[in-house]
Amino acid sequence: MQQLPLDGIRILEFGGYIAAPYATSILTALGADVVKIERPVVGEDFRRRMNDKSLYFMQYNAGKRSLAVDLKSPEGISFVKELVPHFDVVVENLRPGKMDALGLGHDDLVALRPDLVYVSVTGFGDRGELAQRPAYDMIGQAFGGIISVLSDAGDMKLTGTCLADLVTGLSTATGILAALVGHGRTGTGTRLQTSIVEAVSTITVDAMTQYYDAGRVDPSRESRHPQAVNFCLRTADGQFIALHLSSSQKFFGALVDAIERPDLKTDPRFAEYPERVANYFELAAVVADAFLTRPAHEWEKLLIRSDVPFSHVNTLSDLREHPQVVDLKLYEPERDGVSLVRPPWRFDGERPARSKPAPRVGQDTLSLAAEICDAEQVAALVEAGVLYAGD
Repeated sequence: MQQLPLDGIRILEFGGYIAAPYATSILTALGADVVKIERPVVGEDFRRRMNDKSLYFMQYNAGKRSLAVDLKSPEGISFVKELVPHFDVVVENLRPGKMDALGLGHDDLVALRPDLVYVSVTGFGDRGELAQRPAYDMIGQAFGGIISVLSDAGDMKLTGTCLADLVTGLSTATGILAALVGHGRTGTGTRLQTSIVEAVSTITVDAMTQYYDAGRVDPSRESRHPQAVNFCLRTADGQFIALHLSSSQKFFGALVDAIERPDLKTDPRFAEYPERVANYFELAAVVADAFLTRPAHEWEKLLIRSDVPFSHVNTLSDLREHPQVVDLKLYEPERDGVSLVRPPWRFDGERPARSKPAPRVGQDTLSLAAEICDAEQVAALVEAGVLYAGD
């Protein structure tokens, strides 16, 4: 890759935790210069009082620069406003109205740079009765239907990982890229608004379709399995293998050959896709019994030979070291106790990576301040506590 796609793009981030910082971390890997605005001394909350040693902060902020400025002071606000014309994009994920109250809202900053791409990421959106409610990842999962869809009917349980914040980061990054394409074509700015609630809708599309297809019955963890003809099967050695046959007659035939049950091809309960859907749980029991007869490595050989869509059910430790993801260079080499996840794209065969570690609080304050202030002014702002240049 001779040049990263976003080389030359500058982004000013007023972000915390995951949703907005994950979006800008993707853009950093694509070549953007992302400057993170932080509180003096303690920085963003996700640093967890560990400065640049928080593994979570590293994952979402490596490659960025840190500018520590006191936004509670008029001088700090004035400083940021002087900096804004030097940036193409502003990203914030504060509650609706907070940036306006600071004097850094859309109208304030567009007055300083008319072609600015101004991005707001909220929990519930900027309007409606829930707009001012606080929202973190699990709140988004609960409101947006993820917990419901991934739980058994009538028995809701928390999911095991961050889903809502991460899809918000991905969808925000996509929106920013679209806005930058538009800017390149027209030279005009954009006000981009999104929220956790809106982003989560992108991963409940299938479930919402299923809701209508099932006669307005709420989907739950098992309700999609009959339509997709999915199985998660324990093998004789205690491993698990997942299958996804969908409506393919070919794959159903290949599976019954692999488990040596050719009689299932003509069994009226399973012979055709509609019957397999209607009698899914009976079929699942038959397949489950068959898979208990061999260890996982034997089943994998048989399934590959028969061309059945399957995967070993990997733990994260399995996945991290799997030859497939190693070949794809999906993870950066471990550094400071964590492997950074690279963006899910390759350009001209190469996957971009973040070349710099996560910054310390205020690590880049002085170099950024030098863009708009002389040395005497910078020293005065640091002395007054408006700017913080780190330990």
